[in-house]
Amino acid sequence: MRQGYVLRVISERRIWDDFLEQHDGHLLQSWGWGELKAEAGWRPLRLALCECSSGRIVAAAQVLCRGAARLPHWCGHLAYIPRGPVLDWSHEECCKAFWMALHRWLRPRGALALRLEPPLLADTAEGEAAARFLLASGFRPVRTIQPLRTIMVDLRADETTLLSRMKEKWRYNLRLAARRGVKVREAQTLEDVRAWYELLKITAARDGFGIHRYEYYEHAWLILAPRNQLDLLLAEYEGRLLAGIFVGRMGREALYLYGASSNELRQLMPNYLLQWEAMCRARAAGAIRYDLWGIPETEDEHEPLAGVYRFKRGWGGEVVRFIGGYEYIYRPLSMTLARRLLSERLAL
Repeated sequence: MRQGYVLRVISERRIWDDFLEQHDGHLLQSWGWGELKAEAGWRPLRLALCECSSGRIVAAAQVLCRGAARLPHWCGHLAYIPRGPVLDWSHEECCKAFWMALHRWLRPRGALALRLEPPLLADTAEGEAAARFLLASGFRPVRTIQPLRTIMVDLRADETTLLSRMKEKWRYNLRLAARRGVKVREAQTLEDVRAWYELLKITAARDGFGIHRYEYYEHAWLILAPRNQLDLLLAEYEGRLLAGIFVGRMGREALYLYGASSNELRQLMPNYLLQWEAMCRARAAGAIRYDLWGIPETEDEHEPLAGVYRFKRGWGGEVVRFIGGYEYIYRPLSMTLARRLLSERLAL
């Protein structure tokens, strides 16, 4: 007998995050990430497809909605599903019911278009099935907002095996940092976060990339750290802060989000010990993979982030590519106007 479904708004964090934990959902779909983005001008909607008979959640998407300041109000808003939805793409009936219900929800509420970036890898059966389904359902490929490629370190092996998979210099450097007295600890106070941010400003100036205002990172730590979904790990030498990294965690995955380091005492190799500690802590907490969060889209050695890429390649992970971004347009004329007034890439 055909199963009936209904789309519902989830208003309890526990229910939402429990579903994500149980179904290997991504941190960018978590309740806390929606709270963080709400402070940056997005409106999070937590929508779940439920069985009519049992009320059981079978699929879910956190949709971030935002109008554009340079667009007339009547134009509507943009909708975005980062690293989602949480959906069994092999279940055809559920997939069709989910997207039909989601379109029926978003279209009359003013959405110009829906953009999504599923957390699915290309060259896998699930990723290929999802791409076929989306293209057959009226979605079109678009540029991604989140990284298209990354490096995943498999944490299921023991520590000896993890070390053996690294490049020899990486093993040497992390052991060197430990021998010379570099210590890693978790941030405990807002003073720790602010000290880390001072390093981030130095790093951004040195390496030439943009950063958020301090308040963004403070809010991320205040929202996610108490829920065990984020750690700020700090590397110190004789009480002096040398480097630090934000590491997110959801379900069976940990991910390296932001990193900063001083221009001084770099010969102590604090960044190597930090990444190793992050992997060990993630593994102890039940994670089976560590996402080094983004590498250049090509192997070109002249890419702006080629140096970052080399650092991430040394940890023995696998280079993977996601299936990319897709967009479904609800209001073609308004969307054409929006594209003229806004850059193609959404600022997240």
